[in-house]
Amino acid sequence: MSVRVRFAPSPTGYLHVGGARTALFNWLYARKHGGQFLLRIEDTDKARSTDESTRAIFDGLNWLGLNWDEEVVYQGANLGRHQADARRMLDAGAAYRCFCTPDELEQRRKLAAASKDAFKYDRRCDRLAADEVQQRVAAGTPFVIRFRVPEGVTSWDDIVHETISFPSKDIEDFVILRSDGTPIYNMAVVSDDIAMRITHVMRGDDHISNTPKQILLYRALGAELPRFAHFPMIHGLDGKKLSKRHGATAVSDYQHLGILPQAMNNFLVLLGWSPGGDREVMSMDEMLQLFSEKGLLKKAAVFDTKKLEWMNGQHLSRLPAAELAPLAVPTFVQEGLFKSGDPFATSPEFYKILDFVKERCRTLSDLARLAKPYFTTTTTTMAPPPFVIDQALIDAHLRKDAAVTKALLTDATSALEALTDWTAEAMEPAVRAVAERHGVAAGKVFQPMRIALTASTVSPGIFEVLGQLGRDVSVKRLKEAAALAT
Repeated sequence: MSVRVRFAPSPTGYLHVGGARTALFNWLYARKHGGQFLLRIEDTDKARSTDESTRAIFDGLNWLGLNWDEEVVYQGANLGRHQADARRMLDAGAAYRCFCTPDELEQRRKLAAASKDAFKYDRRCDRLAADEVQQRVAAGTPFVIRFRVPEGVTSWDDIVHETISFPSKDIEDFVILRSDGTPIYNMAVVSDDIAMRITHVMRGDDHISNTPKQILLYRALGAELPRFAHFPMIHGLDGKKLSKRHGATAVSDYQHLGILPQAMNNFLVLLGWSPGGDREVMSMDEMLQLFSEKGLLKKAAVFDTKKLEWMNGQHLSRLPAAELAPLAVPTFVQEGLFKSGDPFATSPEFYKILDFVKERCRTLSDLARLAKPYFTTTTTTMAPPPFVIDQALIDAHLRKDAAVTKALLTDATSALEALTDWTAEAMEPAVRAVAERHGVAAGKVFQPMRIALTASTVSPGIFEVLGQLGRDVSVKRLKEAAALAT
């Protein structure tokens, strides 16, 4: 049978990075084996499920490029089948009606706690005579349907964790259908997975405790078991389960923070899988080529935002400017560097700026910030934003040793103005000679020049910056900075 996997989120919030990783692993497995990747929206919790959350799931998956096959399945639409499957098990003797009220069950839990015993349903309703059960049903007494857990041990060969076993004595007769006729999670999931012909159930290992119950339901319904894989949990740097206290956990948050989808996929795939060796940076095609269940890891993964930003920088620097431009344009528009739809966004001049700064950027937001100094009247179709050096930089780098800095900037400006050849080969010896004349290290000249030219402490090489800005803009900014060093 062809591989058929599914991603089955509940539409009760955003697409969490843990859910995105589960979707990615399922997608890779399906594509690797020529199978189908299906999407099921588990919207049975009507009180918490929202259309907004469903859209967020769609948007997140589309942004990551995790396209699904076949139409989306909405679990809430399958209530009739869930009920029919539960009643099949009831009719076959694999389940029974339980008339115990919530208050009665709570009282028994308290008694068990007082005796320091673990509470487990005692099957008292399973011992009711058949005629008494019918009488109660006829009288309209509310009941749930409980699954009768058989004796023995439930085991499976997990793709990640190998053999996992649960003794039946540790599993109580669990409810599969509530008194209002709605299914419990495990009932709905198994019914849907059978109907969708799912061959592999791949999810987080927080679902391991659900798996023996689901296996029992598969067997009771006479269905073939899928293979199970349970991925390790994702932790924060503190070793605790990833949550909002660790910062952004929604895929959409990282999209808005300037993370590229290919970098997000690359980062997520390494949270629970290894391609072998020291390889880390991979395209989607490379991930697909290398992906194998043998590389799935058992150990909990750590979500390191700094590592994500580093990886994003690696992907960003490798993108050709023509591919990077449409991803970057919204941040440039937001920074007021040009308007939406400006033809400059597809011009060779813009591509040149992107190529110039992308090596030192980790996010799309960094691109706009570091590119800003290179927007001059000669490079853009609209008036460039005013070039302003932050007061903190002026105080720390231009006025800290004002007399020396002013002399260095003035001398460097004169040396550069005298050049007939505006190339790095001509500029570098001229500026280094300034440092020698003043008896200082070259960095003592380069750094105030960098502040003067880019209003930043980070930039490409200083002579590359001079070349990118051109003679007129460079000289003008150096003179203005020297004037500030007072």
